Amino acid sequence: MLSFEDVLTSLQGCVITEDQTLRLFFDKLSESSRSSVKRCKERCLEEAVQLLRKISETHLHSLEENHLLLLVRLLISLQLQMVGISTACRKVDQMLQHLAKVDHQLVFREIQLCLRSIEHTDEILSLEDLQRACMFLEDSTIGREVWQDSFLSIMKKVSEVFPVVLQQESLRDGPLCYIAVKVCLQIFQLLSSEVAPLVWKKDRENQAVQKILQALMDIILGQCCNRDTRLLAGTAVAMLINTASESRAGGAAAWSLLQVSHPEPWLLAVGALQVQCSSTRKDGVDRLSMSRGLLTCCRPPVLLASYTNATECLLLDGLFPLVYALCEEKLDCHHFAFEVLTLWLKKVKECLADIWKMTGVRFLPDNSSLQQQLIHIIWTNAESPVEGVSEIVRSAFCLLLDLYEMDCKQFGDTEKSLYLTLLQQIIKLPWEAKAKYHRLSALLPYLGTDMVLDVYVEIPNHLLKCLSTNHLSPCGSELYKCLIQQQRRELCDGFANSASIDELDLANRWARLWQPVLLEGLTSDVTLLQNNSSTHLLPCTFQVFPSAVEPLLASLDPFAPGHLHAWACIMSSYRATTGGSPWALQGSSTFKTLRLALGSADDKVRLAALSILCCSPKTKDTPTSEELSIMRTFIPQNLNCESSPFRQLFQAGVKRFLVRIRDGCLAHVRGQKGKKKEDATILERAQEILNRGIDFVDWLGQLPYCYLAPGHSYQRKKTVLLLLSAVLETCTDTWSPDKKKGQPPVNMGSLINCARQKGKWDFFCRTKQLVLISCLEDSTNEIRELSAQLLLRFFPPSIPDDIAAVLLTRTKQLLCSPRVQEAQMGALMMKVLLQKTQDQSEDCGPNCNVTVSCDTKAPSFVRLLVRELKDHYLTAKADMMLAARTKPIHGVLSALQRCLLEAPGCIFDTLGHALTIEVLGLLENISLLLLGVLYGDTCATEKDAPPSFCDMGNAISSLIAQASGGNQGDGEECVLLSEEHSLVLTCCWVSLKEIGIFLGSLVERILAESKTKECLLSKEDLIRASKVFENILLKCRHWGAVEGCCVGFTKFCASLLSNNDPQFRDIPAHMLKQGLQVVQSPRSTSVTRRAAGLPMLILCVVSAEESSKARPLLSHSMQTLLKTARTPLPDSWDQTLDLPQVCAVHTLQALVRGSGLGVAILQFAPAVAILSLTLLSSPCWAMRNAALQLYSSLCSRMLGQRLSSEEAGPTQHGMSPPAFFFHYPALQPFLLAELRGAAHNLQGPPEEARLCLKPSLYPILTLLAQLQPGVQDASETLSDFLPPLLQLSASPIYSVRVMASKALVAMTPPLEYMNILIKLTAQLPSPLDRCCHNQLHGQLLQIKAVLDGALCTDSGPLADLCEVLSRVDASLWLATEAQRCPLVRVAYLAVADSLRGLCCETYLSKLCDALMCELHTPQQGLQVGLPSFHQQAIQFLCADQKWACQIWDNFSAASPDLRLTLVTWVVNGRGLQQTSLKEVIQNVLQSNLREALLSHCMEYRRTYLAALVAVMAGGDSTPQSGFLEETVLLECLDLLLDDLEDQRCGPEFQSQALYAASLLLSQQSHSSLKISMIQRWCSVLECHRTPDAAEVLRMACGEALCVAGVSLMSRSLREHNTPPDIMIRLINTGLYLLQDQSQLVRMRAACFTSMLQHDREGSQRSVYLMQVNLALPLLLDLMLEECWDTPGTLEVLLCHLTQLDLRSVLKESSETGCASLYEQDEANVFAEPSVMSAQVLPYLLQIAEKYPESSALAQRLSAWAEESTAQVLDSLAVSKELQPGETLTPAWLSLLMEPRLHSTLCGLLTRAAFLLRLLKTSDDVQHLCDSSALHNAVQEVCSLLSQRGVYFPSALTAAVAADLPL
Repeated sequence: MLSFEDVLTSLQGCVITEDQTLRLFFDKLSESSRSSVKRCKERCLEEAVQLLRKISETHLHSLEENHLLLLVRLLISLQLQMVGISTACRKVDQMLQHLAKVDHQLVFREIQLCLRSIEHTDEILSLEDLQRACMFLEDSTIGREVWQDSFLSIMKKVSEVFPVVLQQESLRDGPLCYIAVKVCLQIFQLLSSEVAPLVWKKDRENQAVQKILQALMDIILGQCCNRDTRLLAGTAVAMLINTASESRAGGAAAWSLLQVSHPEPWLLAVGALQVQCSSTRKDGVDRLSMSRGLLTCCRPPVLLASYTNATECLLLDGLFPLVYALCEEKLDCHHFAFEVLTLWLKKVKECLADIWKMTGVRFLPDNSSLQQQLIHIIWTNAESPVEGVSEIVRSAFCLLLDLYEMDCKQFGDTEKSLYLTLLQQIIKLPWEAKAKYHRLSALLPYLGTDMVLDVYVEIPNHLLKCLSTNHLSPCGSELYKCLIQQQRRELCDGFANSASIDELDLANRWARLWQPVLLEGLTSDVTLLQNNSSTHLLPCTFQVFPSAVEPLLASLDPFAPGHLHAWACIMSSYRATTGGSPWALQGSSTFKTLRLALGSADDKVRLAALSILCCSPKTKDTPTSEELSIMRTFIPQNLNCESSPFRQLFQAGVKRFLVRIRDGCLAHVRGQKGKKKEDATILERAQEILNRGIDFVDWLGQLPYCYLAPGHSYQRKKTVLLLLSAVLETCTDTWSPDKKKGQPPVNMGSLINCARQKGKWDFFCRTKQLVLISCLEDSTNEIRELSAQLLLRFFPPSIPDDIAAVLLTRTKQLLCSPRVQEAQMGALMMKVLLQKTQDQSEDCGPNCNVTVSCDTKAPSFVRLLVRELKDHYLTAKADMMLAARTKPIHGVLSALQRCLLEAPGCIFDTLGHALTIEVLGLLENISLLLLGVLYGDTCATEKDAPPSFCDMGNAISSLIAQASGGNQGDGEECVLLSEEHSLVLTCCWVSLKEIGIFLGSLVERILAESKTKECLLSKEDLIRASKVFENILLKCRHWGAVEGCCVGFTKFCASLLSNNDPQFRDIPAHMLKQGLQVVQSPRSTSVTRRAAGLPMLILCVVSAEESSKARPLLSHSMQTLLKTARTPLPDSWDQTLDLPQVCAVHTLQALVRGSGLGVAILQFAPAVAILSLTLLSSPCWAMRNAALQLYSSLCSRMLGQRLSSEEAGPTQHGMSPPAFFFHYPALQPFLLAELRGAAHNLQGPPEEARLCLKPSLYPILTLLAQLQPGVQDASETLSDFLPPLLQLSASPIYSVRVMASKALVAMTPPLEYMNILIKLTAQLPSPLDRCCHNQLHGQLLQIKAVLDGALCTDSGPLADLCEVLSRVDASLWLATEAQRCPLVRVAYLAVADSLRGLCCETYLSKLCDALMCELHTPQQGLQVGLPSFHQQAIQFLCADQKWACQIWDNFSAASPDLRLTLVTWVVNGRGLQQTSLKEVIQNVLQSNLREALLSHCMEYRRTYLAALVAVMAGGDSTPQSGFLEETVLLECLDLLLDDLEDQRCGPEFQSQALYAASLLLSQQSHSSLKISMIQRWCSVLECHRTPDAAEVLRMACGEALCVAGVSLMSRSLREHNTPPDIMIRLINTGLYLLQDQSQLVRMRAACFTSMLQHDREGSQRSVYLMQVNLALPLLLDLMLEECWDTPGTLEVLLCHLTQLDLRSVLKESSETGCASLYEQDEANVFAEPSVMSAQVLPYLLQIAEKYPESSALAQRLSAWAEESTAQVLDSLAVSKELQPGETLTPAWLSLLMEPRLHSTLCGLLTRAAFLLRLLKTSDDVQHLCDSSALHNAVQEVCSLLSQRGVYFPSALTAAVAADLPL
């Protein structure tokens, strides 16, 4: 048949193409054929379908027959071309059906011709033939008709495929076998009436069907390894059985099929067909595929068919035992087994009525074996670590409950005891169990909310705990949703008799129970709980109870902690969920509260407030003018946020806002066309809305470009690029084929035209393109990639020639840079050039110019890069040092990868065979050369092992010495790498890394695209490529090179293993075999220690196996490695060399840690765990070390996801002991035996000293301790762990005793906690008893651990707890000096502390007396552990205010160690909750401050100051009241300031000293302080506010401003008794700190501003903390308001402008070349001089306006004008000449990349605007220059620069245009 292109060419020559609709129709078909993206094809075809439907049948009838024939052939050829895309084929079929209405026979005949070519071929059907046959059967209506006519002959051809396929491994495990099985399945399903007689009638027996059935059974039983193919074959056989017209015959065949579980050969009978079956693979997939197929395909009568008697049926008696056994087994296909269980339950539900009729009894009677089996299998797998199983089990549980409900209803069982039984079992589960909430959600509808909440009263508390834990929040929120939905249903049922339902009444009833819970979550300090409450609970609340918003809002105060965030979350969720207007809820206060939220310092609050503005369920809900105005203010204030999640959510919110604008404007544009003239008012209002929307989008589209210049912070650049992306995605008509949603509306063009008619929305002009091009050289990868993405995706397909020429020159320079970052920039630029230049010359050499030629740009660029790569290689071969500096290889490699693999189109259009071989040869030669450099030898690959790091260093040093003439060997050895050494090493490892990544990706791409074309690589070529990987992985120790190579090698192996050619598949298998041989063979050196090459090679190969197959390579590797690791050590072994056993363990660890293997490795987990624990006893240190690492990695893999809670930070994982040992049953006896052995070693007389080390003991205890406490297992076998764990309390090893106590808690069911406590406390000795201190300490640790667990779970009656209390009370002597061991006393105190709330006052008094006596008794000598006891005793005593006051009153008399312990206790946050105690501590610390400052103990001084700061600051920034005598105060201040001025004792101490000095300053009246002291304090702040100071000191400056600066400034503002210069100095310090690199420092400076504002307003509410970007203008406002005429104000404003001279910037920029391999970052990368210039300018202009009001100010302004005018005029003149022509030059592009240019220009424009305003307001400076000439010069500079890619902030451009309002 002719190709699509040929038929289309014939049609285009016909007359019919003159029809416009047909022409468009052909264009769409052609576009669909050309496109390589599936979604593009479907879109074009959909449009073609619509166009064809517009053509009437009459018009089609009028076409000539040959024209119609060509049209049909065109569509069929297109359908054949898209045979792999089912949706596309169906769209083409719609068009063929439309043509069939005109001439059905013509379409039928043409499709028949296609199928006959398949039917009458002499060869075995190919993959393409089967795909076509499958497509015509499945996706073609008329094709199915053709099939019905000739299905016998085609089916015969299909049957001939299987014998050939099953004989060759490469074919039976590949796509050919799969598609053949799929064709059979479709034949049995879609042509069942034709197939049935051939199966069920003996006289119609057909050999083809017989052969197919035999082949399908062979596939199912294991001749094929591909699991998907085997499962599909099972479905096909079941579909064949389902063709039976008689259910009895079908049932008999199905029963016959269940023999699949028989180990011996058996005969399968399906109607008249009989085939011999014999299992060849015992992996469970055969049984799985059969049961899955029968449950999926068979009709109920077949499934209910009996076998021997009428009471048994296939579904219950045949299939259930099979399904149950599959679920019980630990198979690799566990997920599918539970899918089958769910299918079985669904089928039972469907057939339940017939089952009742058949059996005459209940299906699930209480306590029946079937019920118990189902509950058991569901219960034990609810926590399965296998992905997806827990979700399927949850579905199965719901089905089980539904079946039980139906059963009870049918037989009148009203008691339904199973529900209550299940509820009790659910309640017993710990709150950390995920399954608890899923089961409760499923059970809820059957019990009702009242009963559940009455019985399970802890639900609200447990829900909040769930929402505080990441992995539990979804199930907790789902339970909440089920609860309130059920509650509403029950409430509505109660209102059934009422005429209407009152929503507010329903909401109030909801609020009685849930409002406190929701508010607690929303206002919590736990971030996770707060976020989950707003994202999970609020939406479902408003969905179920819309009026709940009113009681929620009524209880909020915006100034209370956490309430503003809760308010914003409630409002945004309400609007997004219900669509209700938030502005009507609280009247005029809504906007006021909204502005508070939008200006909050908390990112979460601002985002929630933004969501109020942006969200709406209707995208056509156009924003109001108020919303637009607020957004114009909010967006610029949030461009430099440091939080990445904030930026992403900010972009998402703005995008939603833009969608509302776009869709609303589109609606108005469409509406204008339909309105009549009399609707003038409506049209005017619509036009106004349209203009507002267009203006906002235009403003937002312009905003990013002034912030993308170099010199702006990464945060601002990233944010504005995200916003620009949002604008371009939303408001252009660029269609993105890779996105399912978010495509532009069909009529987007009309809105774009409307905007452009108004002179708006010029998104793609040359200057904007230049700005984005300049971002391609940004120092951060994210900015570069995002800029390139915007250029490629949205901007015009070509860039101007002058830009392309300059960019190519720049790109070549960067590709030769030794700096990796610059080389990456060049690679990205080359990719952009490739896709954005229409024409390139064929010969683009290094020195050529870009010329216009043919459009073979991709091959031309690739050839250019290959030549460059060859040039780099030859240079390196001749002179490695020269290459490392000027041609370091890796840049060109990266560029090749981007241009070949990231560019659209087919790689075969770019690479030919010769070029591919040339590239491969270059990569091979380069890798050998670089490895030779690291070896110091040209024969690198001939050596067995890679060089050590020392050898590599020596080799590079030798190379450097040779290059420098041998002068490097003299002199002292330097521990730092020289610049030359770094250059060579970087060149080598980065190039090797790039080779690995590039080669793997290239082979993957070539093999992927060679399925339809001849492959560019032969087997020999691929073997050469594999050698490259092997050399890098095994011959290089540098982890960067190995890691990068692994990425490419995994792709390489995956593409080979999935290839149809068996020779290709053998390459990775052969490499694996060689790797395992290396592991097993002894070596003369190390290959794994400190280098992961060999293990990573093996990991890459096994990770590349297809997950749907049996993973034979993984199984073989694991067996080989386990066998090698178990091999006994030789009699004589060298500790310095790697043993094969050690290497095997290291490799096992790599496999266990490898994320690519997923859960496939878990089937080997028990064997690996036992191995690693056994090897811990090895005499070889390297073996023990490797085994411990392996065990640690394995535990993380086995236990699954760790619980992450922000509350207590639990150490447990989400798996309980029963679940753990259910999944890893082989571990239970081994671990138990190890524990018993360790416990047995401890048995013996107490006086006998025993220390028998058990290396595996502590790791085992660690594993058990990480399990989550759960319910007792049914067999109670896990209780066997308790005796040895209890005995391990006597271990002589401290850490074993601690871990045994944790393991005891995890292994004990919560209901048994109290019994364990009673048993343990009964063993506590009396003072006269002899006891082992180790055992007593261990018992107390166990009591403490179990007690904490019991108190958390409320397990056990109160009487039992009283018994425990009495025994602990009786053992009080353990805390006294009668007990000589401090560790025992510490442990006893910990137990008493846990019981404090339950103990009687007498006991506590006795205990505290004893402790006080101990603390005040002088200690004789040094006693180990005594400081720990003192610390515990102080903690215990100070928890009671009375005793705490006593101990602090005696602080001065205490020993130095005790005082240090006390102040440490304060620093740790103790004692700050009780106000009276806090005051006591503060007075004590203040009265002893002088003595502490004079102490010689540095630790004591630092800790003392930290404690003083903690109590005086009180946890917030408001210092607590206190009093210190004036003389002492001044002396202490002087001591502190002396330390600060001399910078003594390090930054940490200085920060505490500065904080303490500030607190003391804030406490005293102004009159008692000397101004000189304040001036000294200000000088300290100015010294430490600089970016070069330590962050802790800058943070202390912020704290100092908050605690002392606010009080000083507030007094000055009220009393005017502080010199104004102090206020200015403090404000300037605040301004510097608001621009600090550290977010915490900026936040403290913003807090200072917030407190100032709060104090000025005189508000009685709590302080409102404002955002940093709001704080800066507020400080400037305050300074201008209070100190405008004060000396220093002008200087403060001017000091924040860039001080650089433009000429010096240009001079330094022209000095090109890399000074070093790494660039030095600025001290403060967050500071933005350009932005600060725009911030300061309005205040400078206001000062200029005040020129006439103050002579002193006028004098200072005139002096500045005199000094600055000449420099401003000179810089303006230089600016005019920066870019004289219209054509881009390399010099200008280089200047655009200069980070200081933009800030210098902004500073220049700010000074110029300031000077212009001075010239306008003052006659005294008129002589300096002509104001009009200056104004024209400034405007000319702005205009010229803006035309050449330099954008300025709007504040500057407005000032230049004299439009800036004051």
